[in-house]
Amino acid sequence: MDFNVSDEILGTFVPILVYWVYSGIYIPLGSFENYRLHSKKDEDEKNLVSKWTVVKGVLLQQTVQAVVAILLFTVTGNDSDASAVQQPSLVLLRQFVIAMLVLDTWQYFMHRYMHHNKFLYRHIHSQHHRLVVPYSFGALYNHPAEGLLLDTIGGALSFLLSGMSPRMSILFFSFATIKTVDDHCGLWLPGNLFHFFFRNNSAYHDIHHQLFGTKYNYSQPFFVMWDRILGTYMPYSLEKRAGGGLEAKPAKDCKDQ
Repeated sequence: MDFNVSDEILGTFVPILVYWVYSGIYIPLGSFENYRLHSKKDEDEKNLVSKWTVVKGVLLQQTVQAVVAILLFTVTGNDSDASAVQQPSLVLLRQFVIAMLVLDTWQYFMHRYMHHNKFLYRHIHSQHHRLVVPYSFGALYNHPAEGLLLDTIGGALSFLLSGMSPRMSILFFSFATIKTVDDHCGLWLPGNLFHFFFRNNSAYHDIHHQLFGTKYNYSQPFFVMWDRILGTYMPYSLEKRAGGGLEAKPAKDCKDQ
């Protein structure tokens, strides 16, 4: 019996599955205190929302994302999947990079605006910052309106403007999901390739979640170019934390700002 699943269905649901599988890997790794950016005690005491509430919030956002993805694939329906496979590697790479840049640009400016607009921060974006100590499966814990504006619409724009196929979107959105989870994992693990290839990483984003860094490091999820260009870049240093583990601290030249 031949059972085929369309690229559109895979592009909708594979990134959701990847989110829970990859974030689940980090749960046992969180027991390695020496690699944590915050202690387990701080994670339990400083966060302002329960983990069960976080799970429900993420599932709600992923439901909205799935509905929008299905609508988007329906409207832009393309049955020539075979042609997508035959595209030159340079074309696929170009689409991937364009999608990264589009997503980064959209998220930077929307994210920054949500911090500067007091109404939007108080009623929408502050929900994400209830996680003072980020952890993996809280990466997509947002107000539903923020999830729609930042992640879902940003993803739709990156898909449309890059010209990628539904098949290519499976790879791109799975990669973007893994990167987003990694940035929120709260760990600095040796050998993590994301730390080698991307300046925007778990320590960089951890700075943004702290009180002193909420007006800095808006860039997500790939590059730090907009922070550098527009003066919101806060470099950090990793230092050993009293009691074990690590701590991301702003570089010395930023402490007096």
